[in-house]
This record gives sequence, structure tokens and C-alpha cells, in this order.
Amino acid sequence: MEHIQKIRYSRSEKVYMQGRLYPEIRVAMRRVEQVPSVSFDEHGEKHYTSNPDVYIYDTSGAFSDPAVEVDLTKGLPRLRESWIVGRGDVEQLPEISSEYGRMRRDDHTFDHLRFEHIALPYRAKRGAAITQMAYAKRGIITPEMEYVAIRENMNCEQLGIETYITPEFVRREIAEGRAVLPANINHPEAEPMIIGNSFLVKINTNIGNSATTSGIDEEVEKALWSCKWGGDTLMDLSTGANIHETREWIIRNCPVPVGTVPIYQALEKVEGRVEDLTWELYRDTLIEQCEQGVDYFTIHAGIRRQNIHLADSRLCGIVSRGGSIMSKWCLAHDRESFLYEHFDDICDILAQYDVAVSLGDGLRPGSIHDANDAAQFAELDTMGELVTRAWAKNVQAFIEGPGHVPMHKIRENMERQKQKCHNAPFYTLGPLVTDIAPGYDHITSAIGAAQIGWLGTAMLCYVTPKEHLALPDKEDVRVGVITYKIAAHAADLAKGHPGAQVRDNALSKARYEFRWKDQFDLSLDSERAMSYFHAGRHTDGEYCTMCGPNFCAMRLSRDIRRQYGSDDKADSAPEQGKSDAAEK
Repeated sequence: MEHIQKIRYSRSEKVYMQGRLYPEIRVAMRRVEQVPSVSFDEHGEKHYTSNPDVYIYDTSGAFSDPAVEVDLTKGLPRLRESWIVGRGDVEQLPEISSEYGRMRRDDHTFDHLRFEHIALPYRAKRGAAITQMAYAKRGIITPEMEYVAIRENMNCEQLGIETYITPEFVRREIAEGRAVLPANINHPEAEPMIIGNSFLVKINTNIGNSATTSGIDEEVEKALWSCKWGGDTLMDLSTGANIHETREWIIRNCPVPVGTVPIYQALEKVEGRVEDLTWELYRDTLIEQCEQGVDYFTIHAGIRRQNIHLADSRLCGIVSRGGSIMSKWCLAHDRESFLYEHFDDICDILAQYDVAVSLGDGLRPGSIHDANDAAQFAELDTMGELVTRAWAKNVQAFIEGPGHVPMHKIRENMERQKQKCHNAPFYTLGPLVTDIAPGYDHITSAIGAAQIGWLGTAMLCYVTPKEHLALPDKEDVRVGVITYKIAAHAADLAKGHPGAQVRDNALSKARYEFRWKDQFDLSLDSERAMSYFHAGRHTDGEYCTMCGPNFCAMRLSRDIRRQYGSDDKADSAPEQGKSDAAEK
């Protein structure tokens, strides 16, 4: 893979919006410039009416800024470092703390794989509370909080759209645990984002190598591909060789928060022998990854020894990798897992770096037959206990959920999670609403994802067409991301998020006026839309090849307006951002 990387979007400009509380903040957006609408008066004179620019939430970071040249061997600009250091409550360590990290550093056989420009890690000063939750509880609005408020609203203010999302609102939601702003102090390259029911529904993408396929270059490329198409966070689920080095390359070049499941690497360190896992080994792995810059950890601390047997009657047993690992460990040692026993210790470590905890659903259902069973809900009840313990340590936390759930059982999941987990953000895989579509599980899961997002899920974990079948490649990542952007946006529309409908209205107007380029540029995947259009050997007329010139309803509708009514109505834009939900 080439070292110099750029991300390009058709007829789209990188712009920055300035902060008010913190004027040095520059919030990255993507602005799409529309072409004018064309109309004709009664004399056949052509008239042009301008269409407003459309601002789009942008996850591509510096890769899409023409003024910045990103060299993968050097990593992204360290956007937040001055904010972090300027607060005066962190210190830069003289060396990394992890025993394993030092061992990999000193082993020169890995020099050819190593990311060269590694900065020494930061950690909270003794007695300092440096998490975004700690600041929020003290009434402090950080630059990160103002950044996400601006980012969520995009250009609502300029369009005259009322919004409740202010920096103070962001602070309050974080303080109450209803939202998470994942921002490890050792990942200053990441642009701030927020996960919570009151905000845009986010999507996570999973990448990572396995014991059988892919290397560092491929995983970094997948990460960039995810950011190009709109992935809000990225999980590195590597289980193969060189996990430490792979993660370093990804983090240094990732403009969105990065998550991991530390138990995977811990298991790799003991060569797959579950019984040999120890708290000490896991603790060192946590510190290793905290100091690399991982923003959130999936930790399956909700697995209780007494609840494992509840999965015995299932059709598909335990399908979570982390859940099966910890269940086997509990049974082998006949005791509670060290994750549950040491959960307070885990939170103490995470608080020093501002790493969020994603409470993993180790007993999630792996088939619709097993949905909403006793095992799943017993673990969810334990998560409710754990989330309050995390908050007591000022650690941001969210809850992972299923999985495989038929449509009529989705609402129960959301309502029970809100009740038992005290309105902490919910993060769900799909859910898949049927089990009969291998190769199409990005669709079966998006159906469930749109519904549960509408009901209150804050982040959706994408599913690719290769779910259950194979490790996804770059193109699978693209399909998975776009599919889940559709589901998330559908949920945002249903929730009445401020300004959610602006882009829909703009594209619909462009479609009605046969402004093809605007249709492409405003779509989630402009490249694919354009390729389908050109595949029909179509040139730029007022019809598509499905209907042809004589059967196009929109063309006939415009003819009706021109001949029998006022054409002004056809060319006037709907009021920007006025969705049905907002008007109500």
C-alpha cells in the first residue's frame, strides 16, 4: 500500500466550523455544492435558481483535506494534544508501562513491522480525574464537548433549524451517563464524537486479522475505507499474528475512536490456552492498549459463574468469542471470572487514560430461537450493576446488546436495557431478524438495526455480507458501512434529530428536477449510484432507463405543472430540514 493516502469525494469541499467557547476549535465538515435549478417562464426564457449547500457529517479526518498530506508512516496530525496537555492534569511517562509492550519494543525482529514515530504515552497525574465524565460532573465544558455539539448540528443554525444540542446539553448527558465521548488521551489523532440516544445514531465497523488471513497493510486499508464511507468508530478485533504492531499502525492513522477486545490478545499471549489466562496478564494487556491509544474496551465482565448454565438449553449455545472464553475459564477454575472480581481495578486503570468501557454481551443470542432468553437477560442485569460501578470511578460506559432477535422481540430488549442499565447508551449488533440468509446478513441485520435505532439504540455495529462466512475484505467493509449508514439515518429521521431531513429533501428536489450530479453527490455512495446510472448508457436526459422518456412519472408531473399549473411550485425547495417529526 502507498504511504501517502488521500480520500476524495465528488464535488465536495472540506470546510471547518469554528468554536465559540473555544475559538481554536475547527470542526471538520463536508460541504456539497449543488447546481442551480432551471425553469422556464411563459416566454420560454430560461431562469436559474440557486440551491443551498448541504453540510454532511464527515468521518474521513485529514485524509480528505487537500491542504494536508497524510503519510501513513508518520500518522495523522495530533489534533487534541494541545487540549489534553493544556488542562495541566496529565503527565508524559518516561517510557511505556506495560511489560509486554517493552518486550515488543526491545525485540528487534519486529523492527520491519514497527510504526516508527511512536510518542511516549500520557497518563493522569496522581489524584487527577481526567475523564470526560469527570470534567462533566464538575460542570466543565471541554473543547471535545463543544466540538461534538457543533458536529452533531452541522449547519442547523444557518438553516434556521432549532436544536437542543448545545455544549451544555452535551456536558449534562455525559455527566448523567446517557452519552459517551470516547477520547483516550493517547489517541489525540481522533476527532471527537459522541454516542448517546439524543444524538445521531452512530455505526461501528469491525476489522482485524485472523490466524489464517490478512496483514497490517490490509487492515490499515480497511480502516481508511471505513472512514471514507462513514464509519463512526472502528474496532480492531485482530486475533492473528502481530496484534500489537497492527494496532499501533491503525490507531496512528485513524481519525475516529478505536475499540478492542483485550481478552483476544491476552489469549494469544498464552497461545490459546484459556485455562492459563490470569488477571495479571490481562491487566498488563489493558495498560499496553491504554498507552497505545485505544479509546474503548469491550469487557465481558457480565459473565457470572452461576449464569453460564442458562445457555445449555440454547440452540446455538454461546456465540460470543469473549463470552465463550470467559465461560470456559470460569468452569475450568470453578470461580467467578477475574473480569468481574477485578472490575473496580479495571476501572481504576481506564480512568487514568480516559478509556471508555463497552460492557460486552458474552451471552448474546446467536439465533432468533435463543433471543430474549434467561441467559441473555441475566447478563444484562449484571451489566446494570457494573455500569454504576464504572460511573462511580468516572469511567464512561455503554452496554452491548444482541445479536439475533426477531422483530417482535426487539422492543423488549430496548426497554429492558433502559430500565436495568439506567439509560446508559446501548450498542447493538444488528440485530439480525432472521437466520436464513447467509451472504445477505448485512440486510437481515439492517432491518433490525433501523428498528432498534429508532427505539433508542445509540450505536449500531455493522454486519457485512460475509458475516458467519469469512473475514471481510475492503469491499465488504464498504457494503457493510453503507448498509448501516442507511439504517442509522432512517432511525435519525424517525427520532426527529435536528436537521436530519435536510439531505433527504435536497436529494429529492434534485431527483425531481433531474439534477443527476446532485443526486450522486448527496447520496451515501455516490460512486455506486453513478456507476449504475452510466451502466444504463444514459446521458443526462430527464428520465432514466427504467421508465424511458414517455413513462417517467416525474417528467410527466413536471409537464402537468408547466402546462396546467404554476411551475414555481416545482422549482421551489421545501423548507430546509423541516421533517414531519420536527414540525410535530
